[in-house]
Amino acid sequence: MTELINGVLIPFLGTSLGAACVFPMKEQLGVTVQRILTGFAAGVMTAASVWSLLIPAIEQSGETMGKLAFLPAAIGFLLGIAFLLLLDKLIPHLHLNSDKAEGLQSKLPKNIMMLLAVTLHNIPEGMAVGVVYAGMLYGGGMSSSAALALAIGIAIQNFPEGAIISMPLKAEGMSKGRAFTAGVISGAVEPLGALLTVAAAGLIVPAMPYLLSFAAGAMIYVVVEELIPEMSAGEHSNIGTIAFAAGFTAMMILDVALG
Repeated sequence: MTELINGVLIPFLGTSLGAACVFPMKEQLGVTVQRILTGFAAGVMTAASVWSLLIPAIEQSGETMGKLAFLPAAIGFLLGIAFLLLLDKLIPHLHLNSDKAEGLQSKLPKNIMMLLAVTLHNIPEGMAVGVVYAGMLYGGGMSSSAALALAIGIAIQNFPEGAIISMPLKAEGMSKGRAFTAGVISGAVEPLGALLTVAAAGLIVPAMPYLLSFAAGAMIYVVVEELIPEMSAGEHSNIGTIAFAAGFTAMMILDVALG
């Protein structure tokens, strides 16, 4: 139980540390820095989806389904995409790379819309951590080190998300304390989502491959819909691509070394 609590809190800590950048930093993050951080986060999420979620899902199914082992992973992955697509349409939010608002019609302030955007992104990350820890707890073939590797990887990519929330809010006149609190709140959905996923997975252990790939699909939706456009916007976008490669490699190494 201690491993579970620590695991679901590690990504939340990453978001909180990012939000804390509002205290020492006087200016907003530069465009180049944002591209680097966003590209790195996208690489981490992509690698985590493949190495920590999809491959284990296929391996678990392979024990009983043989050459059809891809089926649960494919179904779960597409359902995860559909789930985030639905949330994207229902929850009012701003895309990180523009002022374009999406979701149901809303007159919410811009800073609230941005907060909802990052909160939306954190839902699949919390699910991913939760389902991996559920696999560890309920005999789903996940080791504690593999679960820890995913939690650390998500925490690393959460750091820029916390800063992306708190820094602009301070620039718009909000106090440092309130801007920091808003950044922390955006990450609070992760431990909650992780614990709910663990509870649900405990009731339907045979569905573990579907749940793993569902979380992967949800994360890949965020990568393709939000992070890649953000890291590639404007001129000299190759810096985002390089950061993506670095993030992917770091998460791959982390997963293999600890898993």
